[in-house]
Amino acid sequence: MPGHTPGQRALLVGGAAAALLASTLFAQNASAAEDAATHGIVAPPDKIVIEIATVNGSGCRQGTAAVAVSPDNTAFTVTYSDYLAQVGLGAKPTDFRKNCQLNLIVHVPHGFTYAVASADYRGYARLQAGATAVQKASYYFQGSPDTASRTHPHTGPYDNNWQATDETDWGQLVWAPCGVKRNFNINTELRVSAGTSDPTKTNSFITMDSTDGDIKTIYRLAWKECPA
Repeated sequence: MPGHTPGQRALLVGGAAAALLASTLFAQNASAAEDAATHGIVAPPDKIVIEIATVNGSGCRQGTAAVAVSPDNTAFTVTYSDYLAQVGLGAKPTDFRKNCQLNLIVHVPHGFTYAVASADYRGYARLQAGATAVQKASYYFQGSPDTASRTHPHTGPYDNNWQATDETDWGQLVWAPCGVKRNFNINTELRVSAGTSDPTKTNSFITMDSTDGDIKTIYRLAWKECPA
């Protein structure tokens, strides 16, 4: 991939069967103070654990994605090392679209529920004049009809880092059902189109990874107490 040494692409995860990808961590409520002041909600004081049940997709093949939980229980980070979509010279016909479906098991402290309030994505893109690219993300709980989706387009000519943020208003958050264990799904996608550029002479790509290191996509959690 552009801008990376083989060492930077080192194996990050042993695969879905390797199970636990996040250490058990205890909350520190300092980072939740601002949210608490706004909504009267503080992150749960007990530990949370996030495991990957399955990782599927051409953008996160086995060993190229990892998850870690922040010390204050208000965010988790997904790290990718080989997530690239491209068209043109050197690209296979199927390379124009890459995706990654993360199926997460979130062990939530008793009496609390959570939702993803925002997500930060960044990467690098080099698009020829006339070419376009799209980054998309969808979020939903297993068995729930509610899906939140966000799309961020990019147009060429472009040759730089990119960053996108998905944010959801508090009143529109999709909460995990209280008292029921439901896996949380995050489906991301990168797509490139040659458009009016000449794919026989040029190459256009977008990567969820940047030239200065592996991408660390951050998902920020909102918390609230379940009804008694």
